[in-house]
Amino acid sequence: MTTDTHAADRAAGGRSANYKWIALSNTTLGILMVTINQSILLISLPDIFRGIKLDPLGAGNTSYFLWILMGFMLVTAVLVVSLGRVGDMYGRVKMYNLGFAVFTVFSILLSVTWMSGKDGALWIIVMRIFQGVGGAFLFANSSAILTDAFPQEERGKAMGINGVAAVGGSFLGLILGGVLAPVEWRLVFLVSVPFGLFGTVWAYIKLHDNGVRVPSKIDWAGNVTFAIGLISLLTGIVYAIQPYGNHTMGWTNPGVLAAIFGGIITLIVFARIEFTASDPMFRLRLFKIRAFSAGNVAALLGALGRGGLQFMLIIWLQGIWLPQHGYSFERTPLWAGIYMIPLTVGFLITGPLSGILSDRYGARPFATGGLVIGGAAFLLLELLPMNFNYVWFALLIFMFAVGSGLFFSPNQAGVMNSLPPDQRGAGAGMLNTFQNSASVLSIGVFFTIITLGLASSLPSHLYNGLIAQGVPSGAARSVSHLPPIGTLFAAFLGFNPIQQLLGPSGVLQHVTPAQAHYLTGQAFFPRLISAPFASGLHLAFDFAAGASFIAAIASHLRGGRYVHGEATESLGEEIGEGFAGVGAMASEEIGAGISPSATLSRSDAASPTNPTGGQPGGFHPDKSGPEPGRPGS
Repeated sequence: MTTDTHAADRAAGGRSANYKWIALSNTTLGILMVTINQSILLISLPDIFRGIKLDPLGAGNTSYFLWILMGFMLVTAVLVVSLGRVGDMYGRVKMYNLGFAVFTVFSILLSVTWMSGKDGALWIIVMRIFQGVGGAFLFANSSAILTDAFPQEERGKAMGINGVAAVGGSFLGLILGGVLAPVEWRLVFLVSVPFGLFGTVWAYIKLHDNGVRVPSKIDWAGNVTFAIGLISLLTGIVYAIQPYGNHTMGWTNPGVLAAIFGGIITLIVFARIEFTASDPMFRLRLFKIRAFSAGNVAALLGALGRGGLQFMLIIWLQGIWLPQHGYSFERTPLWAGIYMIPLTVGFLITGPLSGILSDRYGARPFATGGLVIGGAAFLLLELLPMNFNYVWFALLIFMFAVGSGLFFSPNQAGVMNSLPPDQRGAGAGMLNTFQNSASVLSIGVFFTIITLGLASSLPSHLYNGLIAQGVPSGAARSVSHLPPIGTLFAAFLGFNPIQQLLGPSGVLQHVTPAQAHYLTGQAFFPRLISAPFASGLHLAFDFAAGASFIAAIASHLRGGRYVHGEATESLGEEIGEGFAGVGAMASEEIGAGISPSATLSRSDAASPTNPTGGQPGGFHPDKSGPEPGRPGS
């Protein structure tokens, strides 16, 4: 780093050049804490439901399962834009510190849950929602704090390290949930408390605002309509994957349709409000910045493709593969986390490296290439049988993780570099809103596709299989009408629904001991759902691959390396090259055989004489904004 850069760092608020590392380590701790808490529930839910004495597969209890799992994600998606804007107005560090404190308080309240049954579930849901408010404060302001603290040539590296913490936390959560929940389920919430207490004090003492603040008013109309619209839309999606009447899913439920379409209409009203508001919450004019808009579209579509992947892999492992390889249903949650280690290792390797390289060469080649690799991994996963050889499974999820690592930190840094200094909190909140909302939507899409696949053939498979093992026709028919979503939840939670459904009814007493052992063992249920699950899973992977490839096109259209205030190339000249370039990269990944002549134009690449790539010129994000500086960086 140059002497001038060191001097600039020291001059920022009178602090030493080491402040950026303090900011990085504290925000990394915050993101690590939040992501551990998010993923720890994926493994701990069976023990939590047993702890509060609630059957997750009982009539009417599915909604509790969904809200405990997804309530945190929904509230962070809704609030990050508002809280990022508030950080721009009143200080990002103040809002970040408040997030640490709020998250810690509600982690403590979750760990002291004393109620049981539905009351206990409601307590956990409400406390998780308020914990999500703390997480939204952290998500909304951490990227802006890093962007304020680091010079532009090091932001990719900072985002990469922060991204490693996010994915590392997701992996640690799976392992910690598998280890702690069987000992005492309250420990899965208590584990966040020491990190939260330390981080709250450390952030209060060490972090200082050095961003640009803009005096403005809170956009109440925008905040209210955005919250109502997004909550309505995402809530409708949550309830759409639950059974309704005689239907396997709730997409025909009038309440669901009203929530979804009402949410969409309210969001349209919100957009009109934001165009006319003097101090809008959602800075729609930021989308005039090409690097910002392309990065957000790529993030949204990428999250739409991969958001439900972890759920599907866990169901695949816990409900089908692990039982057939000798693991009891009670042990499958922990081992599912262990067998998904390659998903973390790939990201840990490429996340920081791609961030460092994007600081020098720009976000486009790494983010675009990562999305193409991820899309190819989805297509290759379709080639695996349900009872696969683990080596191939590990290699393919490692490949997907490599693609995700290549995409995440360059895209994050590219979006944050494109923002005016006084809009970094709002811009980071918008990026997180797109990603979190798309993740919730992705879960709904994945569950919908796979449930439809199960509904088409599972009842007949289940009925015939039970009859073949001596189960009376009436009991077999009753069990075969179990809603497909219940079968998915059973696999996700590590339950054997056959034992749970047939055992209490006394049906197992009317079959031979050998038949009873087979029905409740580790082979019957996994083999039964393999074919129906595979048909839905392949459709879900097709959807995810398509979303990833379209996201790659959007990523390529971001242009060359861009930092706010510098010139960039025109959008029109990129559109044709974007489709051709992404097609060529996809062909290399999946062997489509597209001619090498379709590869990216060399004029797009950064070079010593043309460091931004492409053509100089372009447009300004706002006519009233600052004049662009010299091209390149």
